[in-house]
Amino acid sequence: MTSALPAPETFKKLSIFFPMWNEELYIHRAVGAAVEICEQLVDSGQIADYEIIVVDDASTDATPQLADALVEADPHVRVVHHPHNRKLGGSIKSGFAAATGDVVLYTDADLPFEMLELVRALRVLRTYEADIVSAYRLDRTGEGPRRAVYSFFYNGLIQAMFGTRLRDINFAFKLCRRTVLDHVDLVSEGSFIDAELVIRAQRSGFQILQIGVDYFPRTRGVSTLSSWSVIRTMLGEMFRLRSDLKRVEPYRAPAPSTPAGAM
Repeated sequence: MTSALPAPETFKKLSIFFPMWNEELYIHRAVGAAVEICEQLVDSGQIADYEIIVVDDASTDATPQLADALVEADPHVRVVHHPHNRKLGGSIKSGFAAATGDVVLYTDADLPFEMLELVRALRVLRTYEADIVSAYRLDRTGEGPRRAVYSFFYNGLIQAMFGTRLRDINFAFKLCRRTVLDHVDLVSEGSFIDAELVIRAQRSGFQILQIGVDYFPRTRGVSTLSSWSVIRTMLGEMFRLRSDLKRVEPYRAPAPSTPAGAM
């Protein structure tokens, strides 16, 4: 007699969002890659539906117009326009707030990893009953020595201050269940928001797993993440939020209700 195995978890809706500021050179490639992988996931029965969200952070190039055109062409694509530039933290908060899926991926418009890695991340999320899958770069030589050194010291500082054990905490690959987003309240407006998400989730008791991915550095446009102003803002938010983050208490899921008349 063969015992029936439980059916694998199917996610009702996957949301993918891209924070974008002046990404006219990348927007079509990013959205196209996201749509392609989502269609594959729908066809294989891993997700039932999907949405792609562009968070336009008050871009001054053609990004807003290109995003609007993509929305007109595909009902799965949505756009959130910021009237004023809110930096990375503000854009990520807007993306999480706009997402309606029961699982949400945040990543960058320059596609720092092959989108096919999302299939593996969803499998890890499902198989190991994780709440967040956070990726790290297997090879960081492509980003340049200065940024690699900054990241090494920043990750060490985060680990020392908050007791995290995650590698490459600021890498733009965070796949989260809706339960995490409903519970975690993000405050940062700058690039500290990646670490804040992980720290709040970890201290709340959510399970975070990591996977290593091949890294593809930006080849067009300019990255501002290693500028002194961004680093200064990130460190400032880290120290200002230190006490608040240390007070985060474990999340306790509500107990299932008992049907009326049950013994």
